[in-house]
Amino acid sequence: MRVCIIIPVYNEGSVILKTIKSIQNELQQIEHLIVVVDDGSADNTDTQARKAKGVIVINHLMNMGAGAATRTGLRYAKNNSFDFVVTADADGQHLPMDIKKVLKSCMNKDADMVIGSRLINIAKGMPWYRRLGNKGLNYVTALIFGINVTDSQSGLKAINKKAINLLTFDSNRFAFSSEMIWRAKRCNLRISEVPIQAVYTQYSLTKGQSNWGAIDIIRQLIKRRLIRLING
Repeated sequence: MRVCIIIPVYNEGSVILKTIKSIQNELQQIEHLIVVVDDGSADNTDTQARKAKGVIVINHLMNMGAGAATRTGLRYAKNNSFDFVVTADADGQHLPMDIKKVLKSCMNKDADMVIGSRLINIAKGMPWYRRLGNKGLNYVTALIFGINVTDSQSGLKAINKKAINLLTFDSNRFAFSSEMIWRAKRCNLRISEVPIQAVYTQYSLTKGQSNWGAIDIIRQLIKRRLIRLING
């Protein structure tokens, strides 16, 4: 079984190499390839990522958004016939053991898409405003798309070959996470969640979504839904 770990990254030169090595160490017993999609970083992200062995780095010439970077990674995985894909954040928020956890759940055929949820058991250190924002976006996702999950904005997901071949999404920025789940539902893919811990450092908190980012996600989700209704 061939596994592709997709890490969308933007200006993460100070942490990306550590993130890559920690994942590689955890997955030593599993054949895998890490694909870093550098989304137009202005720092030394590209140089740092290329220091790691067994890593593919794909570069966007300009910043296009987390959704666009994830889509590029998924296209690579599909074109190279990988059996499983895991998407993970670059800032070290996702523990390597949780990356393995969602992957194993997907490998065990628990679902076609397995979401690592920070809200089944509230992740330690998650600020109250993050928790409130995530729950609000879960509500909006359920209201607009009829999808009930505990963590629609989780960047940690595992999908199998069926999902790799079927899933498409249009959102270029953070709204892609909800759209990805919605598309999975429309393709009749099985979706499940497993609890993860997640790590919140001062660094990761400064890199996360702002309140304005959450508003933009809602705007994009409504736009996608309206387009769908108009097009039938």
